[in-house]
Amino acid sequence: MAIPGNMLSAASESMDPTFTGWRPRLNCSLLSGTGGRNGPKVLAVKSNAAGDAQAETVTGYPVTAGQTYQVFADTSSATEAERIGLEWLDDTYTPVGSMLWSLTTASASASWHRVGVAGAAPMGATRVRIVLSSTAGGAAVNHFWENVYLGEPIRTVGNLFSFGTESSEIGTAGWASEVNATISRQAPMVSWAVDWYWAGGEVLAVAATAAGNAAVVSVESPAVTPGVEYQAYAYLSPPTTGSATWIELRYYDGAGTQISATRAPLAPTSTGYQRQRVSAIAPPTAAKARMAVGIDTASAGQILRLEQAVIAAAPVIQAGSVLPYADASFEQGVAGWTKTAGVATIARSTPWGAYAFDGSYALTITSTTATASTIRSAKFPLAGPGGGLGFRLRFAVNASAGGWTVVQGIRWYNAANTDLGLTFFPSAPVPASGWWSMGTDQTAPAGATQAAVELALTATATNSVLRVDRFALWQALPTLAVEAKEATASVTVTARELAVASLLRVYRATASGARTLVRGAAGLLDGTVVITSDLMVIEDYEAPLATPVSYTVEIIDPVTGAVESRTVSRVTIPHDDRNLAWLKDPGNPQRNMQVMVQRAPDWQRPVEQSAYVVRNRRNKVILSGRRQGLEGDLAIWTLSDEERDGLHWLLDSGNVLLWQAAPGMGVSDMYVNVSQVEEGRTGGTAMETMRTWTLPLTEADMPVTTGVNGSAGRTWIDVVAEFATCADLLNTYATCEDLFLDHRMG
Repeated sequence: MAIPGNMLSAASESMDPTFTGWRPRLNCSLLSGTGGRNGPKVLAVKSNAAGDAQAETVTGYPVTAGQTYQVFADTSSATEAERIGLEWLDDTYTPVGSMLWSLTTASASASWHRVGVAGAAPMGATRVRIVLSSTAGGAAVNHFWENVYLGEPIRTVGNLFSFGTESSEIGTAGWASEVNATISRQAPMVSWAVDWYWAGGEVLAVAATAAGNAAVVSVESPAVTPGVEYQAYAYLSPPTTGSATWIELRYYDGAGTQISATRAPLAPTSTGYQRQRVSAIAPPTAAKARMAVGIDTASAGQILRLEQAVIAAAPVIQAGSVLPYADASFEQGVAGWTKTAGVATIARSTPWGAYAFDGSYALTITSTTATASTIRSAKFPLAGPGGGLGFRLRFAVNASAGGWTVVQGIRWYNAANTDLGLTFFPSAPVPASGWWSMGTDQTAPAGATQAAVELALTATATNSVLRVDRFALWQALPTLAVEAKEATASVTVTARELAVASLLRVYRATASGARTLVRGAAGLLDGTVVITSDLMVIEDYEAPLATPVSYTVEIIDPVTGAVESRTVSRVTIPHDDRNLAWLKDPGNPQRNMQVMVQRAPDWQRPVEQSAYVVRNRRNKVILSGRRQGLEGDLAIWTLSDEERDGLHWLLDSGNVLLWQAAPGMGVSDMYVNVSQVEEGRTGGTAMETMRTWTLPLTEADMPVTTGVNGSAGRTWIDVVAEFATCADLLNTYATCEDLFLDHRMG
């Protein structure tokens, strides 16, 4: 699978079907090997003699001086360590500045492991070449490479940290020692998944200077919004499984004074890399946040390693859920949960990854006797007055020992914290093994403004153990809703409570029963699109004007193929002025515009024909191909300079467009290609802004693979984390649209 944003071709990245993009540089020959993960083939660098063996890309890839570039690859060798480098070049392919090398890996490893480095292109550099290097102990020693990336740094979308703090590929400047610690970079042999692109070759190493507690803290302190829940996480590799390592999310006020700190200890299952999470709501006076990591009671010289440091908005368990992430997923402890009755005990599961439906931990309830116990969450505010509204509770359970029955309930409170009582679903048994979903729908009593989740649990055997995870409590809204938007001639389809990891298919239907697939970010939503969130908002810009349409959303089980179908009542996009039509770019709806029609086309339908005269026969023999689609000239007006600029912007791409006219005008919605355009003046003074246009149209098929362009989750948070000033943006993006879509110059 091609790495997103890679400057290398698919063949040079994966070495499939062969390594045409690579050549020997020093002391080696190149062969095509097998056993790859990014395709079956790999590049084998075979040494000619003992010493450094190097391969390089045939071409130099264009770069911009001052911008940061990242390179990484997966590699394997049972006998040699390796490194990867970037050679900066000018337009004549003459080296510029110093070679940028990664650290040499700590030792050899026959398992696939990552090497990488990142750095800024020096002044004068216009191109860059990748160099792969390994030190052979003799002749005919093979070193294997694949999955090579070169491009902009790959960072976590939504991370408040810049790439230099998230990753150690550039250096250690993003971190500072807080107590009893030294900071360095190391290049251990870490086997990441072939499609996990957020880990490089270097990791941050935190070494305890002396025996005792050791900690480091991020230098960056990105801005946060009070009342918003944030999550910090990083991959931690502890020195031993008994080490007390931790991650901490800290909030500071505008003067830089620390307000709070929330810590999550890692319960390691090994000394490998394990993602530890911690979350907390920003206090009312919070202005900034930092991440800290450390080891308690460390021995002198013990090392904690860190990879992929992130502070971002906490994940949403279920759209609209009132439970914070800490109380829903138990990544740092039991949060606000308490036992209110019975003998059961509650604790976070251990070790890391042993029991979890979300994240890496679950809440563990243990009862030594076959009796009843009650556990309750903290109470949380509802979104507005909840009285009379329906709410839905869902969570996952796993009976890992003994047996259990559960009464699922919601306890309600008013604004004065007065208990308004419990509404519940009667007792139900927990299935014997595996994770199962449980839940209930309840109506909030009058005056309810807060709620707590309450479970009455009865162990049916001594020493019973129950794991619960991924709690969500939200107002039950329609699972499918539509809204027509006249200003954009579009329909917004909102689908709630989708099954994550299932497949999605969405149809639009007219009164005649004709169905058309709706377009999404990756193309038509045709049943191959994987659902990644329980809430999806689809903007359909291709729905017909002034015509009732309905929508059907199908949720498809990827294993069984079973289909859950939801259909919503009809909706109509208003369109009152018959003199106006829409020209739309299916992949770039921000360019869509209304135009005034001067004259609809007089259509032609060409056909390929060959005529043959047969001797002694009166009529010619005609061989015809299939008659082609409609062709004709659409004459329109633009009334202002803004409309004229907008039409140029729409036509610039040369993409297939959608022409939509009002019903009853004798023209159906049509996908068209527009050839050479004529723009003319309408007479009058030179200052007259009205223009007449002739658009030669050729009917086209509906684009199938074109997706609706968007920011792909990228927000201003990512822009602020990457760029220090507006001038930096001007040097990187040509237009505001390029900034929105992250289309960088060069």
